Amino acid sequence: MTDTVPTTATLPVRKASLRRGHWIDDWRPEDPEFWAAGGDTVARRNLIFSILSEHIGFSIWSLWSVFVLFLGPSYGLDPAQKFVLTAVPTAVGAVLRLPYSFAVTRFGGRNWTVFSALLLLVPCFLAALVLKPGVSYGTLIVVAAVAGVGGGNFASSMTNINAFYPDRLKGWALGLNAGGGNLGVPAVQLVALLILATAGASHPRLILAVYIPLIVLAALGAALYMDNLTGAKTDTHAMRDATREPHTWLISLLYIGTFGSFIGFGFAFGQVLQVQFKADFPTPRDAAALTFIGPLLGSLIRPVGGKLADRFGGATITFWNFVAMATSAGIVLVASQQQSLPVYLVGFIGLFVFSGVGNGSTYKMIPAIFRSRALLARESGADPATTERDARRLSGAVIGIAGAIGAFGGVLVNLAFRQSFLDTGNAEAAYIGFIAFYAVCFALTWFCYLRPGSSRLTNG
Repeated sequence: MTDTVPTTATLPVRKASLRRGHWIDDWRPEDPEFWAAGGDTVARRNLIFSILSEHIGFSIWSLWSVFVLFLGPSYGLDPAQKFVLTAVPTAVGAVLRLPYSFAVTRFGGRNWTVFSALLLLVPCFLAALVLKPGVSYGTLIVVAAVAGVGGGNFASSMTNINAFYPDRLKGWALGLNAGGGNLGVPAVQLVALLILATAGASHPRLILAVYIPLIVLAALGAALYMDNLTGAKTDTHAMRDATREPHTWLISLLYIGTFGSFIGFGFAFGQVLQVQFKADFPTPRDAAALTFIGPLLGSLIRPVGGKLADRFGGATITFWNFVAMATSAGIVLVASQQQSLPVYLVGFIGLFVFSGVGNGSTYKMIPAIFRSRALLARESGADPATTERDARRLSGAVIGIAGAIGAFGGVLVNLAFRQSFLDTGNAEAAYIGFIAFYAVCFALTWFCYLRPGSSRLTNG
């Protein structure tokens, strides 16, 4: 029996002899007629349910950034231990992004989305079992680490959507997909704020009561409405080949600066406010009332970063974005020294906004770089079909590598805050480190992609 794909276009599907699910053999997004005949409809439907699953994945990944607000004196944890609790799931999620990006090509985008969504139930049930006063710190570390599975969803989702959309729309599609996923960070923070304001800090399990049904609905939606692309399958050497590309490591470094900042600040912001401005935020609810604003704005603006990159070039937007991030970090540093909360909040919100813009523009650079490489190869007489296939193969692999390495930036942010508070009692040393890193990023972007005569690669 042949599976059917619910679409207005007439698209061939293959018989699922060993696997269940909708498989599409003929997928040609670069063909305008194919796209207009219904390809866009299929891609949009998959994008919608990909965003839903990734959004919830981000929320589960971010669980411990809000759980730490509920861990009062009865848990016996100091601020340094709480920063570690938020760093651990970040690290696990970063590691999982590499196998998750391969999983789409091995099992199919739809099939893996269903499985990875259901896997989010595990950290929820574990947290429901152990989250109570008297639990050991080691147990909390282990359970927090399991929440890292939510971080892997980003890589598989982005790899999947990258295969569905034509190059001219990748910036917008990838930005929308990632931005919708990133919204999971402020979403779980808003849920926590609501619970803190109504039930109080002694009821963290109510957060899980909200998300467990949503996880089931996301998995069901993916099973019913998403598709697998046969053509999205890559050879087993794609990741190895991508690691030999200098651009892979350059993009990964830039993504540490953008996404690493977004996820790191998103996880740490509430704790930083409570430690650095104790008088202004005496209760967890006071901190939670502000922590969601930055991640919310950074998430909403990510598609704009992709759209700007589509129009003006990914490297150009990325360069100026890092200049803006360095400036925002400078504002935060001065405000911290002066203990000016309003200025501090302005600078930090700027960091969130520009990290969101940079997330979109940096990811747009990936397919643009390899598309340019393919064009150069064709000029030298290479086969067009082969060069296009290689460009897509490498783009998908680099998306996985950059996503994983970029997520490690979130670990570094939390560890930088932890060490700064331990050594000096404030976060000023961490802010100086952030400024220096952003300066390195905008210098590298200019030198490698914008400097006259630096290369024939397009701005992307």
